Amino acid sequence: MKPMTLTKLFFPAVAALTLTVAGCSKPGEAPATSAATPEAAAPAALSASSYDTVTKTGKGFTVGSMMSAQPVYVLFEPQCPHCGHLWQASMPLQDKVKFVWIPVAFNDGKNLAQAVTLMSSSTPLETMTEHEKSLLTGNGGITAMGGITAEQQQAIKTNSQLLTTLGQDSVPFILAKNRTTGEIVSHSGAMETADLAKLIGVN
Repeated sequence: MKPMTLTKLFFPAVAALTLTVAGCSKPGEAPATSAATPEAAAPAALSASSYDTVTKTGKGFTVGSMMSAQPVYVLFEPQCPHCGHLWQASMPLQDKVKFVWIPVAFNDGKNLAQAVTLMSSSTPLETMTEHEKSLLTGNGGITAMGGITAEQQQAIKTNSQLLTTLGQDSVPFILAKNRTTGEIVSHSGAMETADLAKLIGVN
């Protein structure tokens, strides 16, 4: 799947998306197709320092196995349908894996407000599930909270800058330590559950 780009975006209504449309393209460009498989998308070469930077800098919400010592970080954008597909793919692994979902925003309107709402939710599993279900059925996601503070806005901007610091311009972006090998692994774009489990070394 071609991931969502960090520049100004265009994509057809989410309800019209199918698995044959692999990504969200810039205006004027044809959408990518499913020719690109998870195996064909080579993971970026990132170091342990990159993982530590995300650990220290990224601000998001945690779901899954809270006792896991090695979180899997996912940078995502609230209006990205491919992030929604990755959320669904991660659900069967949440009894084994601690996921930290770090929201970024590609504009200061609805996207920013939804990012803050998701980051600030006291029930992140339920809120994110509701949001992605709404997004993937073409209803635009959850209603965002009002009254965003300067601190909350800065947290999302810092997350967005973090994506750039990692040398990425698209989401979803996964960064983790493989449980089997201990190596830093990453992937740009949505994945199926089995491929995600293989990437992070979960049986």
